[in-house]
Amino acid sequence: MITNNKLEKSFGPVGSVSGMFIFIAGFFVTFFISLTGLVLILIGAFIGFTSSSTLIDFDKKKVKLSNNIFGIIKIGHWINLDSNMTIETKKSNRVWRSYSRSNQALDISDNDFRLILYDSTEKQIIPLKRVDSYKSAKLELDSLIKQLGLI
Repeated sequence: MITNNKLEKSFGPVGSVSGMFIFIAGFFVTFFISLTGLVLILIGAFIGFTSSSTLIDFDKKKVKLSNNIFGIIKIGHWINLDSNMTIETKKSNRVWRSYSRSNQALDISDNDFRLILYDSTEKQIIPLKRVDSYKSAKLELDSLIKQLGLI
């Protein structure tokens, strides 16, 4: 069984909304004016829909951090799990900053907890899952450790 855990949009929330706006504008330009709107469609789809996620294969005990180009094309490589690896919880505080036309800063904070895979030397490999609260992070951590056999 393979699960797909979405992590985040590659260009942040502001970039994602802007990309979707460019994508929709590209359709109108292509339909009403010319075929140059196809460039807008490609750029908007790339910016608006590109994201990152983690695939976990519980049967084969593999994980894959993938960048989803255009939201469809998954790029990344599989990592085999061994018994020396561990999973731990880490608090993530990310702030996305954008500026308005009047040069006012707009900060969007993104606070969550990540379940991160570490190797035997305590080096961070990849984030496995994103959860909202510490309590649910602990429950997911116990579940993943049991399912993947990393005791």
